Amino acid sequence: MLAGRLTVTTRRFEVVEVPTPDAGPGEVRIAVAAAGVCLSDVHLIQGSLTPLHLPGDTVTLGHEVAGTIDQVGDGVAHLAVGDRVLLQAGQEDDGRVLTRGVDYDGGWAEHAVARADTVVPLPADLPFEQACFIPDAVSTPWAAITTTAGTRPGTAVGVWGVGGLGAHAVQLLSLVGAAPIIAVDPLPRARERALAFGADLALDPADPTFAEQLGRATHGAGLARAFDFAGAPAVREQAIACLGYRGRLTLVGLTDAPLTVADGTRFSYLQQQVLGHYGSEPADVTTLVALAGQGRLDFSRSVSATVPLADAARAVEMLERKEGDPIRIVLVP
Repeated sequence: MLAGRLTVTTRRFEVVEVPTPDAGPGEVRIAVAAAGVCLSDVHLIQGSLTPLHLPGDTVTLGHEVAGTIDQVGDGVAHLAVGDRVLLQAGQEDDGRVLTRGVDYDGGWAEHAVARADTVVPLPADLPFEQACFIPDAVSTPWAAITTTAGTRPGTAVGVWGVGGLGAHAVQLLSLVGAAPIIAVDPLPRARERALAFGADLALDPADPTFAEQLGRATHGAGLARAFDFAGAPAVREQAIACLGYRGRLTLVGLTDAPLTVADGTRFSYLQQQVLGHYGSEPADVTTLVALAGQGRLDFSRSVSATVPLADAARAVEMLERKEGDPIRIVLVP
């Protein structure tokens, strides 16, 4: 079968022929129908992200995967050949949290093997191209909003970075009743998208009237919750300055750069917080699949392009260069 493989020591990525795997005991194999291309995949190829638990030197990328079960291993009774499913983006193993497509083979392939307890059934009317990226691109902002930040209805929120995760964050914040939702992005197309996804206001961070507009939108109270999906120091500094009393900034975008609080006295006086966030729990994915199945979430606008698996390197390049300002590029075998 074809698989998009990364050699970690050299950071060489190529789509090659590899043996088709079989489902072992307690596992299933799926015929992959769609797999998302995430910025984390780009970081793996570039070398800014390195697997912590990969037993060898090569791995099939892809942690956002959906398809149809075509083989069931021994001991699996609740799943059957023909079931439409998506795969959780990771699993626990001997006390370690392992990520699919990072610490073990993922779904940039024609077939993928998964432990049965990491498989989530899909509604019949949810397309694979829209379902595959629920783990991570949707579940990560969902967990950041609901669990880490504890966002309540009527909460004034700011979203910095309306890309692959931030665009879904706007939609999810609207679902949970946050208001007003203020999106911040330097790209006009991203700001337009934010408004289409449910933002009440979309601002350019370099606009000289930025602080004035945000102040009017929050009636001078500032933001109760802010989310950094960009992973940039300048974003974090601006977001902290926009927080109100007991406001919380949740860091979702990743960066190794130091975090700076320009006015520590103000930060402490207003009892503000900065919270780190990473990933999601399995229950977040099943909740989101159920919401999508009930028609409460629409991901049809999130698929920016579909690219053949054989051209995965091109898809990575498209995301790296932000061609067309994509939300999610999806690989299809």
